[in-house]
Amino acid sequence: MATALKLTAKGQVTLRKEYLQHLGVSLGDQLDVIKLPNGELKIKAKKQGLAIDDIIGLLPAKPGKNFSIEEIDVAIANAHVAAGMKGLDK
Repeated sequence: MATALKLTAKGQVTLRKEYLQHLGVSLGDQLDVIKLPNGELKIKAKKQGLAIDDIIGLLPAKPGKNFSIEEIDVAIANAHVAAGMKGLDK
């Protein structure tokens, strides 16, 4: 079912709340508009993902011991052995 939208003097249109809910967007979200043939447009919610720049520095660095890859590998192996031995006790 088609719905007519009014074009403002600034060349803007307002989408009804029901359409925004259908797209799953809210205040501050972005929409992608894709031009299709025959003067049609496709509107969809822009995928919201985090860029690596948004994540870096998110958690505060805690001072402490740094482990080498070899130390981490040994700790993982020891944990697997301990888990395996625990399973034999049953």
